[in-house]
Amino acid sequence: MASESEATVTSVEKRPNCPGCGEPWLRPTQLPGRFRCVYCLSRYELVSQCPECGVHQTIARMSTTEDMLCQSCGGSMLSPI
Repeated sequence: MASESEATVTSVEKRPNCPGCGEPWLRPTQLPGRFRCVYCLSRYELVSQCPECGVHQTIARMSTTEDMLCQSCGGSMLSPI
């Protein structure tokens, strides 16, 4: 059985990393498709066009936080707001 500290580390590791500071503290907000980093307090919006390569993706496909990367270039589909 895992201890409480191991369970906490595991849950933090599964959170997406913030595109700004790189820390695993990105959390969804009350608005759909919006995220906020609890560590650096930056805000991001999930966009359908990759900010790095411009390829269009379907936002419905990116419903889970583990799948917020561009399938073409591997860049983040989060845009700062």
